[in-house]
Amino acid sequence: MIGLFLITHCNYGEALIQCACHVHAKRPEQMAQLSVSAQDDPAQTLLRAGQMIRQIDSGDGVLILTDILGATPANIAAKLLRAGKVAGVAGVNLPMLLRALTYRDKGMETLITKAIAGGCEGVIEMQESNAERGN
Repeated sequence: MIGLFLITHCNYGEALIQCACHVHAKRPEQMAQLSVSAQDDPAQTLLRAGQMIRQIDSGDGVLILTDILGATPANIAAKLLRAGKVAGVAGVNLPMLLRALTYRDKGMETLITKAIAGGCEGVIEMQESNAERGN
């Protein structure tokens, strides 16, 4: 099973994991998160992130999910990428995480494709339905 590692601003990653726990009724295995704040030393954070990846990698690799491309969490994630071993996707949201949890036993390519699709498909304009208007 591919490990999932969230590297995000503040407690965003932990909040997403807690929501996933609610949906799945338990904390998923081989999953970790690293909160990054403005006060953190990027070099020390990078070292810690590398240690965490080793802890959740069972041999199938790790997918890093991060929030904003170009921001410190994503820059740290980019330094950890290793072809065929550690991949990364920016723009994490709850639909993306839930999709990643569903497909992480299907191989890295499939996992990345499904995670990105889940994140994109989870962004939908809500519209008032007839039932909600009392019709």
